[in-house]
Amino acid sequence: MPIINKEQIEIIETIGDNHIFSGIETPLLSDAFEKSDDEKIKNIEHYFGQIMNELGLDLSDDSLSGTPYRVAKMYVKELFYGLDPKNKPKISTFLNKYGYKKMLVEQNITIDSACEHHFLPITGHAHVGYIPKDKVIGLSKINRLVDYYAHRPQVQERLALQILNDLQTSLETEDVIVMLSAKHLCVSSRGIKDKDSFTTTIEYGGCFENKSNREEFFGIVGNTSI
Repeated sequence: MPIINKEQIEIIETIGDNHIFSGIETPLLSDAFEKSDDEKIKNIEHYFGQIMNELGLDLSDDSLSGTPYRVAKMYVKELFYGLDPKNKPKISTFLNKYGYKKMLVEQNITIDSACEHHFLPITGHAHVGYIPKDKVIGLSKINRLVDYYAHRPQVQERLALQILNDLQTSLETEDVIVMLSAKHLCVSSRGIKDKDSFTTTIEYGGCFENKSNREEFFGIVGNTSI
């Protein structure tokens, strides 16, 4: 990857913390999955060690010597496992044999993600609602889907859209709504350093275009907090 020039740095500084993203899909290289996890961990370990050296840290110290490996393993196996499609949970759906037609809401689903601009944590909760047609989904599968898409470098707007679109496809209905409320450490620990603010994003389709359906959903999740 080439080193960015002064003009590019000025553009980055101008954009600042604005959550600009180019589409619903996470930007990935065409060869993103050609290397094994072990190869990625080895490479990241090397480069993170270089970062620590540039910061002036002594990697021969017992407390720091294992940090490059720990960080590399954390990135590949834990924080960003959601980048690899092979880790996507199987979304089990079932025929709606009992004819349930009212709103179903899964709320307070943990969000444990990372901002793609600074690689700092995004933490909070997701609230997901849908009105079944021919299919229903196992409740834990909603949680697993949120967790999968959250575990990649993210923009909160994209995360909401990815969850929404996947559920609409799996359930074969547009009648889905997704609400995310989360704290961004790139806001609370740097820049403005606002410790109390949080961000809410809402995406929906189908019957949730109707205000009364949205208000019913908001009434259900209204007493929740991040």
